[in-house]
Amino acid sequence: MNDAMERNEQISRLNTLFGKKSPEDLLRYFLDKYGRRIALASSMGIEDQILTDMIVRIAPSARIFTIDTGRLFPETYSLIDKTRLTYNIPLEVFFPDSHAVESYVQANGINGFYETVDKRKACCHVRKIQPLLRALSTLDVWICGLRKEQSVTRTETQMVEWDEVNRLIKINPLIHWTDQDLRDYLQKYNVPVNSLHRLNYPSIGCQPCTRSVEKGEDVRAGRWWWENPEHKECGLHRR
Repeated sequence: MNDAMERNEQISRLNTLFGKKSPEDLLRYFLDKYGRRIALASSMGIEDQILTDMIVRIAPSARIFTIDTGRLFPETYSLIDKTRLTYNIPLEVFFPDSHAVESYVQANGINGFYETVDKRKACCHVRKIQPLLRALSTLDVWICGLRKEQSVTRTETQMVEWDEVNRLIKINPLIHWTDQDLRDYLQKYNVPVNSLHRLNYPSIGCQPCTRSVEKGEDVRAGRWWWENPEHKECGLHRR
């Protein structure tokens, strides 16, 4: 049996084992097994704040990191600090390379990402993907807050996956959670969240690329709203 087949069988077994168990059970298994080689990649969204709360309860010294693209909302920066203080954790913050940002802006303009999908994805690559790759280079497993309900691009996502692009395991403990599950957990544990959620911002990224949503719209309708739904990923979760 080759390595790929063995790995796929292992992933399949883990999905079967944890398919009906709680997110905490999945987190406990991986945090115990991988130690400093596993981390939560937090966008500071509701799902990631819930995962932060779960992780700190299980393993207070576990690694949690976020990416400061340089164009976040002021409310997001406030939440980064509030999260660090609330949980008393050394939240890791990764930044884009300044020379890469300068090159992008010189070539495309400060807001060139509005012009084409390719320019938008190039901006995401410089500001989000490259810092993420630096963070992932220290890991064997990354924890994500993906849910099937979030978007048409995520309906096939599994609880445990092999990330072929980044060559590591990706786990999505909340993959089957509903919006009501999120609300129940937030209320039960008083988890800190971005104040913009109260202003109809269910999914929050960079300030120029995020708007509030109208009643009845998809939760990610406010992300890159000028693009078609099938394009609404930054590249962090390429399939």
